[in-house]
Amino acid sequence: MSEITDLDALRGAMTENSGQPEGPARNARAEELLTAAEKLNVPLAVIEALGHQLKVYNYSSEKGKMFVPFARLLRMWDERPEDFDEYETHSLHWVFKWVSSGMLDQPHIPLASIEKWLGEMEHRYRLAGHSERAVRSAEHSVAAHVGDVTRAERAYAAWLAADRDTMADCHACELHGQGWWQAERGRDAEALELWRPVLEGEYACAHEPHTVLASSLVPLLRLGRLDEARSCHLRGFRLVREMESMRGAYADHVEFCALTGNEARGLELLAERPAYFTDDGQPRSRLDFMSVVALLMNRLTVLGLGDRQVPGPAGRQWTARELAAHAREEALALAARFDERNGTAHVSERARARMARQPLVERLPLGVRSVRPAPPPAPAAPAVPADGQPDLPALLAEARRLSDHLRPNAVEAWAAAAEAAEGVELDPRDRAEMADHEAMALGPEGTDLFERAAGLYAEAGDPGEALAARARGAYVRALAGDVDGAALAVTGLYDEILALYADDGTGIRQTASVVMSRARILTRRAHGGADDGAVLAEAEAAVREVLALVDGRMGEDVRLAARVAEAQAMLGELAGLSGDLETAAELFARGAAAFVAAGLPWFAVEYEARLASLAHHLGDVAGAERALRAALEHGGGQLEAPGRAQLHLQLAEVVGGRGDAVEAAEHALEAAHWADEAGESATLGAWARQQLGGFLLRQRRWAEAAEVLESVLPDLTAETHGDGAVVQTQWWLGDCLSELGEHRAAAERRLQAAEIARHWPEQHDHATLAHLAGESLGQAGRAAEADQAYARAGDLWRSLGNTHGLIRSLRARAWLALETEGGPAGARALMTEAIRACEAAREAAADEETRQQLVAELGDTQRQFADLLARSVSEGAEGPVVRAVFEEALSRLQRAAEVFASLGEVALHSRTGAELTAGWLEIELDRPAGARARARLVLSAYDGRVGSGTGADAETEGEERSAVRARRAEAEHMLRVASED
Repeated sequence: MSEITDLDALRGAMTENSGQPEGPARNARAEELLTAAEKLNVPLAVIEALGHQLKVYNYSSEKGKMFVPFARLLRMWDERPEDFDEYETHSLHWVFKWVSSGMLDQPHIPLASIEKWLGEMEHRYRLAGHSERAVRSAEHSVAAHVGDVTRAERAYAAWLAADRDTMADCHACELHGQGWWQAERGRDAEALELWRPVLEGEYACAHEPHTVLASSLVPLLRLGRLDEARSCHLRGFRLVREMESMRGAYADHVEFCALTGNEARGLELLAERPAYFTDDGQPRSRLDFMSVVALLMNRLTVLGLGDRQVPGPAGRQWTARELAAHAREEALALAARFDERNGTAHVSERARARMARQPLVERLPLGVRSVRPAPPPAPAAPAVPADGQPDLPALLAEARRLSDHLRPNAVEAWAAAAEAAEGVELDPRDRAEMADHEAMALGPEGTDLFERAAGLYAEAGDPGEALAARARGAYVRALAGDVDGAALAVTGLYDEILALYADDGTGIRQTASVVMSRARILTRRAHGGADDGAVLAEAEAAVREVLALVDGRMGEDVRLAARVAEAQAMLGELAGLSGDLETAAELFARGAAAFVAAGLPWFAVEYEARLASLAHHLGDVAGAERALRAALEHGGGQLEAPGRAQLHLQLAEVVGGRGDAVEAAEHALEAAHWADEAGESATLGAWARQQLGGFLLRQRRWAEAAEVLESVLPDLTAETHGDGAVVQTQWWLGDCLSELGEHRAAAERRLQAAEIARHWPEQHDHATLAHLAGESLGQAGRAAEADQAYARAGDLWRSLGNTHGLIRSLRARAWLALETEGGPAGARALMTEAIRACEAAREAAADEETRQQLVAELGDTQRQFADLLARSVSEGAEGPVVRAVFEEALSRLQRAAEVFASLGEVALHSRTGAELTAGWLEIELDRPAGARARARLVLSAYDGRVGSGTGADAETEGEERSAVRARRAEAEHMLRVASED
C-alpha cells in the first residue's frame, strides 16, 4: 500500500477502492484507509474515510458493520458540524436511510431502537429542511416488515404525497420499493406498471435495474408473461452474479428456476455462490436465500431426486433431501428471531409460504444449457379392474384398435397386453400379433421374432399374414445392412403372396404388406446404387406396383391408405436419387398430403422435412418454410425430442434468413430446449443456442444474447461444429459485451476469435476482429494494448489492399498516441501517414465511385487531424505555442471543408461541420470576423432548407430536419458570440 500523505492521496485511494469488486477485501482496504486518514490530523479526511467505509460495508455481505462508523460520524457532526463540507453534510443525512433499513435486517436490534431511530431521522431531516418523503419511505419499510398493513398503507400514501427532494431515493430505487409493495399485496399488474420505466432503462442506478429485474420474476410468472420473465431472468442474473451484496436478488433468481422447471440451472446458481449459505452479515438476505434453497431442494425431492448430491454449505456432502431439511430449519430459525424481535409471526408466515410455493410453469426454456434433472416417466401401467387383475381382453382390444388404425403407441399397447398375458393360455393369433409387434419394437434385432410370429400366424390359419411377417423380417435385414440377402428373401415371399392372392387365399392388406416390404428393400438397394439405372428402374417399378395394387381399393382401410401415401413419397425419394429434384419435391408433397388426408398426419412429418430440405436447395425459401411449419403442426405430440429440435432449428434459420429475428429466436429457443430433452445439449443444442444468441443480438437484446452465447461456448468445438462457428460466437459475444460496456471482456473475446481466424486463408475476418479488439481495448483504458491490436489490423488491411481499414486503424492509433509514449509527435506522424495513404489510394482508384469514397475518407481524416491537434495542447502551454497549433488545426479544417465541398450535396453536413469547428477556432484566435464569415456561409448553405427533399422515408427525413436545425442553431449562436467579441 502506497503511503497516504495528504487528503488528495487519500481521495485517490478511496476512488480506486470504490472501483474494486464488492467483498471483504474491499472492506479491509477501507479500514486501512481510515487508519491512514486518522494520521493526517485533518477532520475532513476522517469524515470522508468513515463515509467510504460505511459505503463499502453497505454494499457487501458485512452490512452489519456499518453502524459503528455511522455512530462515529454522527457524533462528529453533533460536536463540530463545521468540519463537514457540503457534500459530506449531504452524505451524512443520506445514509440515515441505509442505517434504518440496515437495522431491520439485524434481528438483534430491538424494534424499539428502530422506532427511536426513525424518530431521530425525522427530527434531523426537519432541522435540515428536508422533505419527509424519505422518512415516510423508511416508516413504510418498518411497518411492512412487521406485517402492520394498516400502518404500511398509511406510510405508503404519505411517502408518495411528500415532495421529492435531495434526500429522496433515486427514481429507480423508489419505483422498486413501490412496486414491491404492490406485488406483496397481490397487485402484480400494478407492480409491473410501476417497474416499467426501470425495466425499460429510463431510470437506473448502482443497484437498479438489478433488484427490479429480480423482483419482477414471480409477478410475471403469475400473470403468464413468460417471455418477459425469461428475459428478466437472463438480464437480471447477469447483473447480480458478481455483486456480493445482492444475495436477496440472487435468491429471487434461484426461486425463479425452482418455479419454472429449471431445477438444474438453480443448482448451478447455488454452486456459483457457496459463501451465500453461511455469510451472516445480513441475516434477512440469508433468510431469503435459505428459504429458496429449501424450495429448490423440495422440488428435486418431489421429482424423485432426493438422493442426488447438491451444492451446499462447505464441510460436508449434501443430498437434496438433507439440504432441504437443513435449509428449512435455518430459514425458520432466522424467521423466528425476527418475529421475536418484532412481536408478530409475519416473517415466519412469509418464509413458510415461500418454501411451499408450487411451480408456476412446468418447464420454461431459457436458452442457456440446462438439462432437467428428472428421471424418465414411468411407463403407463396396464389397465387394472376393480378385482386387481389386468383386463386382458380389454388390453387386446385396445391394442388391435390402435394397430389397425396405425395410431401412435400401438407397439406399447401390445407390450402391455403381453405383460398381462404372462402365464395365460392364448390362442395362436393373439400370440402371433404380440410377437409381431415385439419384433417391430426391436427393429433390426427382431428378425427371429418375425419368424416366430409367422409360424404362429400360419398355425392360426392366416398364411397371408405369415408371409407378411416374414417380409417384415426381410426388411429389417436390409436395415441391418444385408440388403442383397433381404432382396433375395423377399423375392420368394413376393411370388408366394401374389399366387395366394390370385387364389383368394389372402386379402389385399396382407398382399400389400409384402409388396411394400419388397419395394422398401429395393428402394434401399437403390441408395447404394443410385448411379445404376437398372437398380433405380427396378425399385421404381416395385413402388408403382404398390400403387397399382392398392389405389382405388382402399375403402375405409387406413393401412391401405398409408401404403398409397408412402408409395408416393418413395417415388419422390427415387426421383431425388436420379437427380430430378423438382419431381422429388412434388412427390414428397403428394405423399405428405395423402398421409394427412388419411388421418395420419404424424407420418407426413418425415416427408415434409425432406420436402423442406429440397425446397431450400432449389431456392424456394417460402416452400421450405411452409413444409417445416406443416411438419411441426402434423407431428404434434408424437414428435420425438430430436426431430422436434431439428425442425425448430431449420425453421429458425429459414425465418431468420428472411429477416424476422423475433420469430427466429423463438424457434431457436425451442430447438435448444428439445435438444436438451433429447440429451443432445453439446451437439444439436449448441447449434441452436448459437443461433439463438445471434437472433437475440439482432434484436439488440445484448444481455440476453451474451448470457446465451457464454453458455454455449464450452460446448462449441472446432472438431464438432467447425472453427467458423466458434469464431462467429466469440465475435457476437464481443459485440454484446461491447454494447454492455464490458470492454475488457469484449476485447478478450475478439482477440480469441482473431487468433483462430489468423490461420484462415482469407484474412479479412482476422483484420476486422483485430480492429474491433483495438476499439474495445481503447475503451477499456488499455491504450498500449489497443495500439498493438490496431497495428496488427493495419498491417492486415494493407496486405489486403483495404485502404479504408488501413486509414481508420492509423487514425485510431494517432488518437491513442496522445495517451501513450508516442505523444503528440507520434500522433502527428500517424495521422500524416493516414492522409498519405488516402491520397495515394485516391489517385490510384479504378472507378469514380471508389474515388469518391476515398475523397470522403480524406475529408474525415483532415477533420480528425485538426481535432487531434487542438486536443494535443497541454494545459501549461504558452500562448504562442497554442496559437501555432491552433493555426495548423485551422488549416486542416479548411482543407477538410474544401474536400467535402468537392463531393457536393452528399457531404453537405460534413462540410458545414468542418466550417463551424473552424469558426470556433477563429474565435479562439481572436478573429471574430473570420468566425462570422464561416457562420454566414453555413446559414447560406441551409437557406430555405428544412429537410432533404429527396423523398426519403419518414425516419430519414426526420433525422435530416434535425441535422439542419442543429447546424443552423450553432451557426446563429456563433454569429452572436463573434459579434459580441
